[in-house]
Amino acid sequence: MAGLEPVVAAALVLLGLAAGVGITAVGPGGVLITVGLFAFTDLTPAQVAGTAIVTNVATGLAGTAVYTRSGQLRDPATRRTAVLLAAGAVAGTPLGVAANGLVEGRVFGMLLGAFVALTAALVLWRRPGGAADGAPAPAATGIGAPTAVAVGTGVAAVGAMFGVGGPLLSVPLLVALGTPVLAALAAAQAQSVVIAGIGTAGYVAAGAVDWRLAALMGVPELAGVLAGWMIARAVPAAALKAALVVCLLVLAPYVALHG
Repeated sequence: MAGLEPVVAAALVLLGLAAGVGITAVGPGGVLITVGLFAFTDLTPAQVAGTAIVTNVATGLAGTAVYTRSGQLRDPATRRTAVLLAAGAVAGTPLGVAANGLVEGRVFGMLLGAFVALTAALVLWRRPGGAADGAPAPAATGIGAPTAVAVGTGVAAVGAMFGVGGPLLSVPLLVALGTPVLAALAAAQAQSVVIAGIGTAGYVAAGAVDWRLAALMGVPELAGVLAGWMIARAVPAAALKAALVVCLLVLAPYVALHG
């Protein structure tokens, strides 16, 4: 991190913290790590994704642990969904790592900007007929195995390409398919461990990980994961969504034009 200005280092730390809160409180959030690395450092797209995905190993394990403790991952339907998502991730993650190697910096920035904007739209979108924010959570129900594996594969491919874990896309998709929010968050945490583990192996093999930057953002991100788990039970979901959407919409055009 030699030459990294204090202001930039502070911005990366704050983005790491915000990313962790978003992961467990809303679902989407991990993309802020990728955004920070791409916008504020001179890393290549592979190094951005590789460094970002390393941080998801610890956050995925922490998220899985807290949602096991709170009971969501003890529910048979939620565990089944998590296993199916993880199975899809085994196939999808290597595809995402390979796809990352096909894009150059400017193209990566444009794709990342579009991805960030799409994430904001997914956070805003609610499944028609779904429960309103603050309403009692419905009982967890399983989705079909082919659907869950397909979601797991697609999410892992996109996630590995940009260096993000499962919650960012899995949570909105699972909720849209009828899974309760907390169950979706729990299953996505378990999936992210697989994406991060396989993705890290792929990017390490390519020499595309900056371990110092991974630590700089990963430590506050991990703290944010634990904070987000508590915040999700204390703060109205609408307020959390609004804060994340504003952040994403501000960052999207900047990232798309950067590079």
